[in-house]
Amino acid sequence: MSGGRRRLALAAVSAGNFSQLGARVLLGAVVPFVLVDLATTEATVGLALTGMWATYALLQFPSGVLADRLGERPVVLAGIVGAGVGTALVALSSSMLAFGAATLVLGAGAGLFFSPGTSLLSRLYDERGGALSVLTGAGAVAGAAFPAAGGALADRYGWEVAVGAGAAVAVPAAVATLLFVPSLAPANPERDLRAAVDPGRIVDVLSRPPLAYTTAIAVLCGFTFQAVSSFLATFLVAHRGLAPSTAATAFGVVFAISAVAQPVNGRVSDVLSRDAAVAISVTLAGAGIATLVLAPGTVGTVAGVATLGAGISWPGPIQARFMDRLTDAERGYGFGLVRTVYMFLAASGSVVTGAVASAAGWPAAYGLVIALLAACLALLGANRALGLGL
Repeated sequence: MSGGRRRLALAAVSAGNFSQLGARVLLGAVVPFVLVDLATTEATVGLALTGMWATYALLQFPSGVLADRLGERPVVLAGIVGAGVGTALVALSSSMLAFGAATLVLGAGAGLFFSPGTSLLSRLYDERGGALSVLTGAGAVAGAAFPAAGGALADRYGWEVAVGAGAAVAVPAAVATLLFVPSLAPANPERDLRAAVDPGRIVDVLSRPPLAYTTAIAVLCGFTFQAVSSFLATFLVAHRGLAPSTAATAFGVVFAISAVAQPVNGRVSDVLSRDAAVAISVTLAGAGIATLVLAPGTVGTVAGVATLGAGISWPGPIQARFMDRLTDAERGYGFGLVRTVYMFLAASGSVVTGAVASAAGWPAAYGLVIALLAACLALLGANRALGLGL
């Protein structure tokens, strides 16, 4: 395949990630409007959103298995369309029960997308770190753009219009997939779907030392992402005294900077090493959080936000690290499996951070995050210093 066609495929798959991830983060921006319009509670809406993210995580593994058997393109397309349909159903919800059911459809559709999309790009590009960082960087752009635009639309026209606009973004993403994403031969068309869920095989994959080690790194980084994505704006209001609107803007800036940093760090991972790229990003993230916790004033806020945004650039290198340690025939299956595992474990970042903040305050909550990032650096250092080859 020519370089131009590969770039078109990369752009199309990245647009799909922008669409499906943006639809999910958009819901957080319209929750205040949903609470009033559907006469419900934060706990009920929270349960619906938890169901969406849990469904998303559960589909990572089977989507990878289906991609191995059917080829990545149809599963990627199903994910984009499914997420778009789920988002449209959320916009049409007239009751909390309908809203909750629609979020499950959205989570299931989105869950079909990422593992096959990652596997497809890994087959098209030898420089996987750079390609996968463009993919994850598109998600970071969505994290900055969708909540800001959705909040403004919801305030002026209603939350249904805002969510409907999010659903509409799936249409050009699906068209681009049809036009520009190639139909590659399935990596493993003979895969037995029943054998794929064999407990012995699952344990075999997860217990391989390089994959177990990379999963641990992914959990620590993912925990940090959950802590930041769930509570950074709240932290900026409670601990640094920012107005809610200013805190929301700062939250968007973190993701905007991350969107720029991710492709750069992916290139670093291709040129130097995966571990070097992860170590750089983890160090920057820890420094950014520490600055926000400790450094006073506007300068501390600006420096902390900028450094933290640059630090959240590990997704591409970590995912490339997984792909480097999986064969072509097992990348869909293996990556979907490990992604399900580390996403479930990392999801505890929201609960733990919130609980520690309630019990001991925000410095303690984000101090714990910094400690876990330090543990991640220690793991990376041990692998290098001891020559473990993980």
